[in-house]
Amino acid sequence: MDDDAAVPDAARLIRDFVNTVEPQIDHETLTSPEDLRDWFVERQLMPAGAHLGPADLDLAITIREGLRTVLLGHAGHHTDPGALDRLNRTLAGLPVTLRFTDDGHRLVTATNAPLGQAVAGLVDAVRRAAEDGTWPRLKVCARDTCRWAYYDSSRNQARRWCSMAGCGNYIKMKRAYAVRTGRTPPV
Repeated sequence: MDDDAAVPDAARLIRDFVNTVEPQIDHETLTSPEDLRDWFVERQLMPAGAHLGPADLDLAITIREGLRTVLLGHAGHHTDPGALDRLNRTLAGLPVTLRFTDDGHRLVTATNAPLGQAVAGLVDAVRRAAEDGTWPRLKVCARDTCRWAYYDSSRNQARRWCSMAGCGNYIKMKRAYAVRTGRTPPV
């Protein structure tokens, strides 16, 4: 997996948010509004006493899956236009604004809603990653049953799998078997 020391904070936040579900083993971290609140509180994106409801959880999952689709595109895979459309519609309903400070600027919520605060933090992380050039290094594993988000720290930014030892080896073995047996190799 990723060497966390090499992953900038903004990229780590986005990667970790996308990885709150692990599709390969069907493990969802965000199973309740309280789980979502706790995840954001741990990352200082929301006050500890915030109250979230089921609709907030649904919106956050829509944002997460939209970001997964974007990162899938970063890895050169086809993206789901529906997921991108849902992401854009959801973000339009949670507006952010630019706030200047003595030491720079950041994106903040245009409302006082707790979810708006957290989403503004995620959107600001995207802005920071884009500014420092790390945004395109955030990708999703090429193995269609995995789709784990990772930070591509390779020199040529051509990494395709979350780990070569796991998913990369699996795909390469499947391709080799397909060639030996005359079957069509998997993508």
